[in-house]
Amino acid sequence: MKITRRNAIFSGLGTGAAAIPLIGCAGAAEPKEGETRIHVLGTIHSGHEESDRYSLDVLRAAIRKAAPDIVLTEIPPDRIEQAISSFRTAGIVDEPRTRVFPEYTKVLFPLSRDMRFEIRGTAGWTRQIADNRRAALVRIQNDPARAEQWAQHRSAQRAYSREINGRGDDPLFIHTHEFDVMVEASRRPYERFFDADLGAGGWSQINRAHTNLINSALDQVSGQGRRVLVTFGTAHKYKILRSLAERSDIFLENSRALFT
Repeated sequence: MKITRRNAIFSGLGTGAAAIPLIGCAGAAEPKEGETRIHVLGTIHSGHEESDRYSLDVLRAAIRKAAPDIVLTEIPPDRIEQAISSFRTAGIVDEPRTRVFPEYTKVLFPLSRDMRFEIRGTAGWTRQIADNRRAALVRIQNDPARAEQWAQHRSAQRAYSREINGRGDDPLFIHTHEFDVMVEASRRPYERFFDADLGAGGWSQINRAHTNLINSALDQVSGQGRRVLVTFGTAHKYKILRSLAERSDIFLENSRALFT
């Protein structure tokens, strides 16, 4: 079942979780004329090459079913032209950031040949952000004064692994509100304790950078009735959905239906 941003029903799990839409709880509304139709698709990066439930073939079929006009990707805007150019000229993606994502190199870019969708870069990451984040986490982990904070962070990660219970590669589970709640809980100590240390690489800040770029891309096609597919790692999905909840010009599709 599909929802619009005007009729979404939200959970009562506290201030943070309340902003995550419960997909499938709204009425059977249809998109209004001109609304951008959006699927938010959580990907598992290298896990697609190891999983049967969410293999590259499964992902490929889901993208075909979504039939997008535009795909917003976890590729930085300053890298997307090189990625596209190398694929067009040589049939391979040689851009370093992009080539680590098999969902792009082995599925999305090849599909773009016959599906003719536009690929845009909407990731806020830079090499400098990644390097600074890595160095800051090493300092935090080795700081005795912050041992309790690090322990809470690791405990939340372990709790998440237990709760997921082998379902982390199941697209039918990934694309549920239950999954998003679990992910948010697993990131809460990380976000609370380390955001200030990590700067632009902190969980709040990097997701804000991602969603700002996503929303900027959506602003450019607002009112055109386009079909847009947003593809990011599964951990970012709840942040993206929360940001999209602020828009009144979109029709959010139930991405779980792409796998049924």
